[in-house]
Amino acid sequence: MKLTGNTIFITGGASGIGRGLAEAFHQRGNKVIVGGRRKALLDDVVAANPGMEALELDVADSASIDAAASTLMQRYPALNVLINNAGVMPFDNAGDTIDDTVTRKLVDTNLLGPIRLTSALLAHLKRQPQATIIHNTSILAFVPLASNAVYSATKAALHSYAMSQRFMLRASSVKVVEIAPPWVDTDLVKKSGDPRAMPLEAFIAETMQGLALDQEEVVVAAVNSFRANPGPGEYAVFNGFNAAMAENPIPS
Repeated sequence: MKLTGNTIFITGGASGIGRGLAEAFHQRGNKVIVGGRRKALLDDVVAANPGMEALELDVADSASIDAAASTLMQRYPALNVLINNAGVMPFDNAGDTIDDTVTRKLVDTNLLGPIRLTSALLAHLKRQPQATIIHNTSILAFVPLASNAVYSATKAALHSYAMSQRFMLRASSVKVVEIAPPWVDTDLVKKSGDPRAMPLEAFIAETMQGLALDQEEVVVAAVNSFRANPGPGEYAVFNGFNAAMAENPIPS
């Protein structure tokens, strides 16, 4: 995709990967609008980046999505990039009872949120000469983390949805791109400086380079082997990965 001259709306743009992407695009001269639930954090991002704007949005709430989409189309008629980045990642235990409230929050935020928001804006995006939809999934879409079973499943489902959407839009002006991050040191789970987590700045820099190449997927080099894992031998990789993580789990 072109990295300049866009009008971009990014969900979950007040912190972590979302803020990193928002600031990277802002620094390249794009018009960037960040969306999120936490007004104080949105205000901080806007104050730190003059010219950036913010819009309150809860992607787990369909009414909030409809209202935000209407505002975006009215206020930013040149909007041509949607980045579905907002997500939550609570721990769970697929070997025991999982709280249904937690499951619904994950599905509503990580899967239905991107589907609903994209659907609400798609007709508008199709009218743009060039438009891009970016879905932020996870490398856990390909090698699930057993201690985050529902999260991993929502990201696998979003990956599947992105593939179908890309195919259905193949003759339009809208491109569909997937970003599949590794563990990045943000507050999605707990920002801890763990050496296994990729520094946010390094992730953003490599991801922006990948986006410039006009690829269908952007996966940082450190986890290419995980992206290539699905296949007849995937259980060995999955079991080895999860055994190692169980010995030294992610801080919660």
